[in-house]
Amino acid sequence: MMSDIKVMFGDVMHRRLFPGVNGFRYPIFYLSVPIRPHMPALGDWCVGINRPALMSFQDIDHGDRTPGNLYHWITSILTDHGVMGIEDIRLICLPRTMGYVFNPVSFWMCRDQAGDLRAVLCEVNNTFGETHAYLCVPAPGEKISPETWLYAQKLFHVSPFLPREGHYQFRFDDRPDKTGIWIDYYAESGEKQVVTALTGQWEMYRPPLWRRMFFGYPWVTGMAMIRIHAQAMKLWFKKQKYFAKPLPLHPKITMSDQGSKTIK
Repeated sequence: MMSDIKVMFGDVMHRRLFPGVNGFRYPIFYLSVPIRPHMPALGDWCVGINRPALMSFQDIDHGDRTPGNLYHWITSILTDHGVMGIEDIRLICLPRTMGYVFNPVSFWMCRDQAGDLRAVLCEVNNTFGETHAYLCVPAPGEKISPETWLYAQKLFHVSPFLPREGHYQFRFDDRPDKTGIWIDYYAESGEKQVVTALTGQWEMYRPPLWRRMFFGYPWVTGMAMIRIHAQAMKLWFKKQKYFAKPLPLHPKITMSDQGSKTIK
């Protein structure tokens, strides 16, 4: 199975447009892991699946956090929301690095037998240890193309400098050699307030890549937390409005508006 793992080397971009301008772009790498009914411990001390390693993918970091339950968890969600005929599921996520993990958002890419992208589950984690998932599904009979925008009401508190109200627009361009993911946040008033993007090129994992992953992108997950708090401090000093954490909403999984829009 290690030969089925892919590594994306790319960049993450975040830009706040309103009311105050602030932004960053950082180099980053992500893993793409096939989700199957049985996912045994694999790999070595450098990169591993469900085993201790310098950099590792652990199924307890995702889904319902139950060991060995990822495939059942995601397929149950798809079935419950009427998404049928999915034959291939890959999870795009950050790995643990030296035992530490922080995944602001992970993406479950769900394809049918023809290889068409039919659904994307965006699993969002905040710094309060909470999780919410947005299931992005197009209108019945349609596939998610690079030109498709999908909408979802914002129901999860992530940043203390943004309210929970408003909505997201998602776009996915997922190919064998590269991936682009764009998520825009619109305030309740309708103004585009934040744009984010994750873009990069894929390589099939091979053991020599661990050096590039670890030394070329040092402390990728630990630094993510440091950078997030550094950006929060910048907003604090810019005197951006602070929103206290509201009580969580239920359910923990919501589906996008199926009236998707195609870019003209």
